[in-house]
Amino acid sequence: MIFSVSDRRKRILGLALPIVGGMFSQNILNLIDTAMVGSLGSPALAAVGLGAFATFMSQSILLGLSSGVQTMAARRRGEGRSFESAIYLNGALIVALFLGLFLSFLLSPHVEELFQLLNSDPAVQKQGVPYLSVRMFGIPFIAMNMSFRGYWNAMDLSKVYMRTLIVMHLSNVALNYVLIFGHFGFEPMGTQGAGIATVFAQMLGTLIYFSTAFSQEKKHGFLKGVPNRDDFKTLLKLCIPMGIQQFFFSSGYTTLYWIIGKIGTIELAAANVLLNVMLIAILPSMAMGIASTTLVSQAIGEREIEQAKKWPGEVILTGLPLLIFLGALLVFVPEWILHFFLKDTETLEVAKVPMQIAGITIWMDLLAMVYMNSLLGAGESAKVMKTSIVLQWILFLPLAYFVGPYLGGGLVGVWTAQAVYRMIQMFGFSWIWKSGSWETVKI
Repeated sequence: MIFSVSDRRKRILGLALPIVGGMFSQNILNLIDTAMVGSLGSPALAAVGLGAFATFMSQSILLGLSSGVQTMAARRRGEGRSFESAIYLNGALIVALFLGLFLSFLLSPHVEELFQLLNSDPAVQKQGVPYLSVRMFGIPFIAMNMSFRGYWNAMDLSKVYMRTLIVMHLSNVALNYVLIFGHFGFEPMGTQGAGIATVFAQMLGTLIYFSTAFSQEKKHGFLKGVPNRDDFKTLLKLCIPMGIQQFFFSSGYTTLYWIIGKIGTIELAAANVLLNVMLIAILPSMAMGIASTTLVSQAIGEREIEQAKKWPGEVILTGLPLLIFLGALLVFVPEWILHFFLKDTETLEVAKVPMQIAGITIWMDLLAMVYMNSLLGAGESAKVMKTSIVLQWILFLPLAYFVGPYLGGGLVGVWTAQAVYRMIQMFGFSWIWKSGSWETVKI
């Protein structure tokens, strides 16, 4: 099928904008959570940030289910076999439920020891252990929600994802207000209340997704069977490398928190805000990357290899102006952004220059994410895994420790190391895509 430039832009935006909207709601409300917890002081803010990343690490092996379901469902849709697209979702949900429950019960008794390994500050541990203990019980719901996300994106139903996220995170903020501070007759629960609110919101999202799929997606095989042995092996072949990559990625960011904790608690609190703000700023890159996964996978399913080759470039051109604009905001008005989350002048000053460094390099994330997700859409999950792990663990983390705590470069040194890492990652994934090795991968 031949697409005009206008058609391609409409197709990209039709996929990406609802994803941006959903993720925007998620991260805006995460930032509201951060601001609410921040009123409890820097130790609480650092504890919740560290606990969130520890939760991400604990469940990360299951997050590959999203890209696996998206690639398989989109490929079958491109092949004209939409009637079996949801079969792969069914298989992923079974894995998410049982493996998620196993991880929850395995890790919950060891939360205190885990937090002691991550941070030595008793004040941070006191606030973080109750929060992380609750968050562990949300692992199965997050895994199922990510499986649904991959399916909705594959089937051009990202609006379902957007609407559900908005409901989830509005409920999260409302419960935060009640449980953190103790309103409407409840006792103040502090960081533990924030954890309960988050897990409840995740459960609500799972219920909405099941209800929507049951009413709309039975024609595509929802709850009507599981993948056969060969298809299940293929699904796992796509999911397992991405699960491993996500585990190392999240472990890497938890390690990054540990590295920053070696610099100081103020720097750790500043880093929590910086990372949450950056999750907002890179949303267009993430959404464009997810859209590219679907576009590439569907094009290959339709045997339109030349069209598949064109999609990443078109996606990048569509998203680049917005990334440049967002980067300019981070560079030129960092105090205005940071002041919303940080009331302490010293913490704000610590965060200012790292935010400007992130603004200068943010456009690199667009290229890296689009090429990385295009490779996932083509079935190159193992190559993406190897590249990601090597760049993060062999390059970035040792460099961040060396220039941050060891040389005394502080948070500026760590964010400079991150800029170098992003640049090399951008070149690495673009080179792999342009080499054309993905054209021979069979799914």
